Amino acid sequence: MQVTTDTTTYVVDALGFDISLVLRPSLEHPGVEIVMHGADFDLRLLRRDLGIRLSCLFDTQIAAALLGRESLGLAALLQDYYGITLSKKHQRADWAMRPLTEGMLEYAAADTQYLRELSVQMRTELRAKGREAWLVEECRALEESSSSRQESERIDPVTRVKGARELRPRQVTALRRALQWRDQLAMAKDKALFRIVGDGPLLEAVVMNPHRPQELLEIKGFPEGLARNNGADLVQIVGSVARLQESELQSYPSRPRDKSRRPTPEAEALLDELKVVRNAQAKELGIARGTLLSNAVLSEVARAAPKDLDSLAAVTGMRRWKIEAVGESLLEVIH
Repeated sequence: MQVTTDTTTYVVDALGFDISLVLRPSLEHPGVEIVMHGADFDLRLLRRDLGIRLSCLFDTQIAAALLGRESLGLAALLQDYYGITLSKKHQRADWAMRPLTEGMLEYAAADTQYLRELSVQMRTELRAKGREAWLVEECRALEESSSSRQESERIDPVTRVKGARELRPRQVTALRRALQWRDQLAMAKDKALFRIVGDGPLLEAVVMNPHRPQELLEIKGFPEGLARNNGADLVQIVGSVARLQESELQSYPSRPRDKSRRPTPEAEALLDELKVVRNAQAKELGIARGTLLSNAVLSEVARAAPKDLDSLAAVTGMRRWKIEAVGESLLEVIH
């Protein structure tokens, strides 16, 4: 893990000890600004694995969007601002291996060592445009969303597997148990899920309904070591599902249709008018349409048809800066 102060960069072995003891005092301190790029996933991992909630984030990807940059990736930004080219050599390396190679250490350092300088320059640009408060609001919203209940806790894991929707209920039940088996192995071995076995080979194993571990070796992409060392457990899981009664099976989850959420013809017509206003204002501000207001938020605005700015502010996804930028124009269309 990379830790950068104003003058020094340290590489810390995050697997060597309880890293939360080191990170928590700084990451949760409201007076310590934490600079990250595209922090959404990192914040969820910090919350899920370490129980850490950031309170003073500066996300350079959000800053880039609010500045109207066309390319939001860190590599593109460093190239544009400083002419620096980041290496992608170790992007897919096994970062659980120890010791890390010298090249991996250099890659880890280079990936973040310019963030502080980049954030300072971006803050200056945001201030010049009167948009620093926009960034603060967006970053606080991201911090709050990462502290809410984790998405993975709400979503059935089989819905993440491509092709699972086509399976029969017995196969779906077997896949769900196979995914749980893979989760447990990954935790025990301290490895990422895909390093145990990919979704595709695991789904194929369920469809195959193997009777012997050796049959798993016929599946393209199924690790040989996993088949030999743990294949018997997977065979047993699939076999146990084959013996279940029909009433014990769980089919692929279906989302109930909520007719009350279906937009009326009037709301759809209003949405089209709102998009015209949003698009024009986004062009004037020099930012992407979705950065100003996503279509999903606009749909909620059309559905709610707010009568004033306070009612508009109550729509999920609205921010103060968005209301200041386009709120009055939206209300004019609505009324």
